[in-house]
Amino acid sequence: MSRKGSEFAGVWVAIVTPFKDGNVDYECLKQQVDFQIAAGVTGLCPVGTTGESPTLSHAEHERVISSVIETAAGRVKVMPGTGSNSTAEALRLTKWAAKEGADAALMVAPYYNKPTQRGFYEHFKAVAEAVDVPICVYNIPGRAGKNIEPETIAQLGELENIQLVKDATGSLDQTSQVLERTNLTVLSGDDSLTIPMMSVGGGGVISVVGNIVPEAMIAMVAAMNAGNLAEAQKLHFQLFGLCREMLGLATNPIPIKAAMKMLGRDTGELRLPMTPLEPSEETQLRATLTKYGLL
Repeated sequence: MSRKGSEFAGVWVAIVTPFKDGNVDYECLKQQVDFQIAAGVTGLCPVGTTGESPTLSHAEHERVISSVIETAAGRVKVMPGTGSNSTAEALRLTKWAAKEGADAALMVAPYYNKPTQRGFYEHFKAVAEAVDVPICVYNIPGRAGKNIEPETIAQLGELENIQLVKDATGSLDQTSQVLERTNLTVLSGDDSLTIPMMSVGGGGVISVVGNIVPEAMIAMVAAMNAGNLAEAQKLHFQLFGLCREMLGLATNPIPIKAAMKMLGRDTGELRLPMTPLEPSEETQLRATLTKYGLL
């Protein structure tokens, strides 16, 4: 039996938000969308962590959502980040995404204020009952400061519009508990854990490294889905090295933006408090991209 939200299984890319001279570069954003569509991804997740949503104004956040949906024009699914540590703000952003034609909404766990498990439940419930798009619960304790426990996710899974989980807990035990206790589709929130998660029933990944190598991510997930474990493992270890050496250099999205700049696909510009790689880190990154065959 297919899982709830199974139509969203596959390879999603958490796309960066390109900046030029301090402003969002909407022309470059359109090029990023077209690049991913040409690669054949399942869908796009703009304005998430990788999209530097914490430093976007509300107007920019909404316009990026609208721009990506407009550029995608139905050629690929769009699941923008609409979460916040304010339930009212999360509701406003999710309603905007729904109005603009988003296929689903990616809602991060409320960060900094560290709600109770009941608070998590009421937060997602309030939004899920007010919109008519599927919601992906984004569980990332390392950023949010607190874990959404499997029991809470199981409760949320009983709500009609809660259909997916983006699991960035780094715990296969938690992934297994969620898959055992719910009928939700679970997507990996860590590139390097995609195959391990899929081995216990995960449905794919929301990828960062897919910004530069979407075809490789697609091939890896396709091999796993086809039962070709040897091929999936080979691709996993190729990507694992790239992920470890690139994404481990600094906080996301600093390394991926630096890589895209080296590949001529982005200015590499960030907004404070994010700062560029140090020269020694840039040297390491260039060596990593060269070893992988991208430079």
